[in-house]
Amino acid sequence: MAAARRERDPRAGFRRPAAEAGPAVPQGLLRAARQSGQLNLAGRSLGEVPPHVWRINLDTPEEARHNLSFGAADRWWEQTDLTKLILASNKLQSLSEDVQLLPALTVLDVHDNQLTSLPSALGQLENLQKLDVSHNKLRSVPGEVTQLSRLKSLLLHHNELSHLPDGFGQLVNLEELDLSNNHLTDIPTSFALLINLVRLNLACNQLRSLPADISAMKSLRQLDCSKNYLETVPSKLATMASLEQLYLRKNKLRSLPEFPSCKLLKELHAGENQIEILNAENLKHLNSLSVLELRDNKIKSVPDEITLLQKLERLDLANNDISRLPYTLGNLPQLKFLALEGNPLRTIRRDLLQKGTQELLKYLRSKIQDDGPPVSEEPPVTAMTLPSEARVNVHAITSLKLLEYSEKQAAVIPGEVFDAVGSHPVTTVNFSKNQLNEIPPRIVELKDSVCDVNLGFNKLSSLSSELCVLHKLTHLDIRNNFLTSLPEEMEALTRLQLINLSFNRFKAFPSVLYRIPTLETVLLSDNQVGCVDARGLRALAGLATLDLRNNDLLQVPPELGNCQSLRTLLLDGNPFRTPRAAVLAKGTAAVLEYLRSRIPA
Repeated sequence: MAAARRERDPRAGFRRPAAEAGPAVPQGLLRAARQSGQLNLAGRSLGEVPPHVWRINLDTPEEARHNLSFGAADRWWEQTDLTKLILASNKLQSLSEDVQLLPALTVLDVHDNQLTSLPSALGQLENLQKLDVSHNKLRSVPGEVTQLSRLKSLLLHHNELSHLPDGFGQLVNLEELDLSNNHLTDIPTSFALLINLVRLNLACNQLRSLPADISAMKSLRQLDCSKNYLETVPSKLATMASLEQLYLRKNKLRSLPEFPSCKLLKELHAGENQIEILNAENLKHLNSLSVLELRDNKIKSVPDEITLLQKLERLDLANNDISRLPYTLGNLPQLKFLALEGNPLRTIRRDLLQKGTQELLKYLRSKIQDDGPPVSEEPPVTAMTLPSEARVNVHAITSLKLLEYSEKQAAVIPGEVFDAVGSHPVTTVNFSKNQLNEIPPRIVELKDSVCDVNLGFNKLSSLSSELCVLHKLTHLDIRNNFLTSLPEEMEALTRLQLINLSFNRFKAFPSVLYRIPTLETVLLSDNQVGCVDARGLRALAGLATLDLRNNDLLQVPPELGNCQSLRTLLLDGNPFRTPRAAVLAKGTAAVLEYLRSRIPA
């Protein structure tokens, strides 16, 4: 029966005598691959791909020749075509043209090898959706690659490419393209046709300009042009309405473009350039901006219009030529990080800069009040109120929507503090650096407006249900307490984006966090966490930052590498042996890549 089937097989012309089959890949792996359609040969020191790997869907399995009584589970004629082949972290110097014998492939991963070229037969893999040939020695890309019309992800970073095929625009379904760390001096104009591209990484090349046509990429959300030789940015770049993250660090820019259409831009990184002027026009349209990084430039002043950036959370202006700041900077409601060191500031003492962002913002706000009319809305001191407790900043409540009672060493928050709120909506609460051992019960009165709560540096050993009814909460800081667990009711915080649990006493990753899909930042350093659930973390589709430094992790699950949204993963100071320190030092992308390569087949 098998012999008759082979005679009818239209691909029989590709067959070779059975005696030539090599033993380099265990038969058990091949048997499993025939059933699953996936074969992982990563990290096996292969100098070449054994021919029978390319022919896995053509040749009769070894066991079928010698055992005519094998069970139904091993019926090779019902095998699954290979769809995923991982050859990463080997010693391959070339790939055979026989790759065309695997036409069902959707994923081909050959990163971290010694490839100097790619076979033209790659162009025949018409079902291929992901091609990873990063970390090799490629000097060119065959034009046939542009025939892969279903390709969604193409990773070519860390090679030796100096040019690209002109037909790149034919890859119309491409969503991710990484060309970083090559020797490219220009970009093909056909890039304009990549209208479905979401992420484009051009960092660490030799680009002196970008084609204006790049603005036609209407789906592009992330563009990284760091570490090139750009002196200007095309003005049309400002019309890219979908752009969310723009990286222009370490170039030779003298100015920033205006961004009239970039309503969704959340992060702009332009540090280490030669920018001298920051105009109001550069800022006034960036309503969604949360990160503005302009350190190590030559900026002399900051326009008052910076206060229009109401969603700004991080502002880095370190090492510029700024001599004065607009005091209204202190009114930015979401600002968590402000870096100003290395500037010739005349009105702010150096010791104040070293006290951190909150102290600096508090100082700037106080200068606004000094300049304006005196505010006499403080509640009167009563026989039941200590003078230190009576000082509630009503101006902060009415103007900044900030309720602050921090650094008082108070065991409870006085009722007068909540009474002062009245009918004013409060968005930010700061009760940090006190002696609180429970959540103030009256915090529930703020549930319809508060979105940012800081209870750090207290003596909390548990969190009560009052916190879990703050349904608009987006940021929660409870670092430096005595917490060992979180209540399951926190699942109701359906808008929570950031939680800081550093310097507590957690021995396990709080399971309730896996069920808060809006989380983008989880800070859990300096605890006693012994394990994490990679599958649970993958459910957090927006998780961008995960800090697990200085815990008790004995191993890092390889599946963590599949958390594609992670941009920052911090693991230093744990007792695990792998990944080694040298891998950790290379940064998040390298760590995730390493972990993915260790996922068993």
